[in-house]
Amino acid sequence: MIQTFRELVSHGRRLLERVTGPPSDIADPETSDLVRRARAAHAAGRRDDEAALLHEAGHTELAHGRAASALAYFRAALRVDRDFLPSLVALGDAYEAAGERREAVRAWERAAETHAALPLLGRLERAYRDDGRPSRMIALYQEAAARASDDLGLAMALGRVYLELEMLDEAADQFEKLEVRAPDLPLVHAYLGQVFERRGDTAEAFEEYRRALRLGHTFEWPHVCAACGATSAGWRERCERCRRWNAVQPARG
Repeated sequence: MIQTFRELVSHGRRLLERVTGPPSDIADPETSDLVRRARAAHAAGRRDDEAALLHEAGHTELAHGRAASALAYFRAALRVDRDFLPSLVALGDAYEAAGERREAVRAWERAAETHAALPLLGRLERAYRDDGRPSRMIALYQEAAARASDDLGLAMALGRVYLELEMLDEAADQFEKLEVRAPDLPLVHAYLGQVFERRGDTAEAFEEYRRALRLGHTFEWPHVCAACGATSAGWRERCERCRRWNAVQPARG
């Protein structure tokens, strides 16, 4: 395992050197074109575009099963913009694809220390669940929600984890607080319906489900593109309307 990791690091370093070299040195034509455009963006001082293009190159490499190459491009994107959320998430995905699950978790944990972002926390939640560490699942969202108290999506995720772990009193308290802050959000009432149903309170459960259905049929946390204002039911790496990377953010309140 250690040898495999060392090989990945060595390969990544060699590839990073190639990122700044002639695109013709890169075998995949799609990746080569993305790197060429990233170099042009760098020369023009367009750092946002440079990071997005390097990320897209990593995305392309990962889709073709070249995890080590993908790692190098995601790292390159983060050197340009250390807050580029799609690459923070995808870096761990690439480690996981390379069979380095421990490094994947470490990458997500490091990113989550400074970015209380649902896509990152969702990856860690899955890892902690697989490892049988429910206390870490709870602490993950408690700590994030404390750092970003205005982020209702994080508060919602904490309530969802309480519900999954059958901590019904804590879940009810969390969702009732959210109901005060976001009374028209269907997801709040859908989760409250589940809490009441598990408590055996059928009448209250039915009423909450009825409210959820009356308010709408989207049961994911709403997101909005900061560039064009387009809305989506959940997080996307790239806005489906304007095609901007790293622009889709959780709606506030």
